[in-house]
Amino acid sequence: MNITPLKINTMLFFKVPAAFWCGVRASSIVPGSCSVTVKHRWINQNPFRSIYFAVQAMAAELSTGALVLYHIKKSGEDISMLVARSKSTFTKKARGRITFSCADGMLVAEALSKAKETLEGQTFWMKSTGVDEQGDKVSVMEFEWTVKIRSNLLNSPFHQL
Repeated sequence: MNITPLKINTMLFFKVPAAFWCGVRASSIVPGSCSVTVKHRWINQNPFRSIYFAVQAMAAELSTGALVLYHIKKSGEDISMLVARSKSTFTKKARGRITFSCADGMLVAEALSKAKETLEGQTFWMKSTGVDEQGDKVSVMEFEWTVKIRSNLLNSPFHQL
């Protein structure tokens, strides 16, 4: 099963409805990159007439997390994923349609390969940049992802207790 923008957006509806109702939508995904858009609307605004920071964070996280999901699915392994930390910088009010793009897909592939090879969890940072319709950067968000092969949990000596 391929991961497509339609499948990601359907998953949002059922698993992350807050992001779906705020207008967060995946627009493209390929092995190396993912783009997610969100448009300023009444439901996702802050008192300063721009997109609320948490909505920007949802869109930015999805652009990174969808890539992690894509590569996990491609690997065929049972792998857990979790955001451990995040950082954000806001440079301009987010108005209109904002596109968050992450081009760190190869980092995910490398981390999953290393996790499979070493049987240890891996952590890595991914960056998503939000750009408005004029091409101006509105925010940059970074997420530290952790991945670990779950099948190793079953084989651990502690699982047998």
